[in-house]
Amino acid sequence: MALTAQAQALLEMVYRVGAPRFHELSVAQARHSFDKLQFVFGGEPEAVASTMEVPMARPDGTALLARLYRPIAADPSQVLPVVIYFHGGGWCVGSVQSHDVLCRQLANRSGCAVLSVDYRLAPEHPFPAAVEDAVFAVEWARENASRLRVDPLRMALAGDSAGGTLSIVAALMQRDRGADPLRFLCLIYPCTEIVSSRLSREIYGSGYFLDRESLVWFFERYLPGGNTDDWQASPLKAESFRNLPPMLVVTAECDPLHDDGVALVERVRSDGGRVEHLEVEGMVHGFLALGTWFPEAHDAVERISGRLRQGLGEGTDAV
Repeated sequence: MALTAQAQALLEMVYRVGAPRFHELSVAQARHSFDKLQFVFGGEPEAVASTMEVPMARPDGTALLARLYRPIAADPSQVLPVVIYFHGGGWCVGSVQSHDVLCRQLANRSGCAVLSVDYRLAPEHPFPAAVEDAVFAVEWARENASRLRVDPLRMALAGDSAGGTLSIVAALMQRDRGADPLRFLCLIYPCTEIVSSRLSREIYGSGYFLDRESLVWFFERYLPGGNTDDWQASPLKAESFRNLPPMLVVTAECDPLHDDGVALVERVRSDGGRVEHLEVEGMVHGFLALGTWFPEAHDAVERISGRLRQGLGEGTDAV
């Protein structure tokens, strides 16, 4: 299937006006451009029952910041399942605020609390800082579940693009550490391998929003002189995907990362894991957060929320 008419129109507009691509910008400019894109096409933020800024105190005295969303229908005393969300942006751009609209939607439609994590960004904090923050957030949320009014035994990890990568890496590390099992994973067009020769990198590497030069721009800042074969950066290099929770992998058909996402699905299945693959036809990378432009985004959010609700079950009563 070709690009949808809406996707084609967006691309024609972007390239017609000569909007600079990420690799043509400074880091500060790239962050501003990304945030502006989400603001223009993300839609109005939905009301939720509450939001709370959460400082997660590290042993060194610094804090990792996050935002907790409770769904509109939740009672203040109700203990809820929780989705820990890691935003996309190539590990270099994006924030809790850039994904505020999406996290509100996920909370309201899934009935789960959503804890959105403001992990450290490159190039100021290159790999493995984001991985360290992701793992710390999971462990902190589990240890402080009562403070958040969430159920530590009903916990999922989710994220888009770079955030999807962080989700699967954190899940593998939690498994290897023998932590309490997670209940579900949702990986939305994740980057599963830094260096890839799969066909979608070539077919959709130019003119489809996420250009190959921009991918290189992100990778060079996230992994400056680093080892692209490190499985914590390229999770397809992990030794095994056994004993992971059920997962949903969402891919966009016209995305240079498409085939790398499919390769992860195939690898998980070959290792005996439970994985559902949702391919959204005619879409480009990043479509999920652009709901005012793409009706497919709303359908995908509904599907994702339904799977989170099913995977995490109902929240427990107040204790």
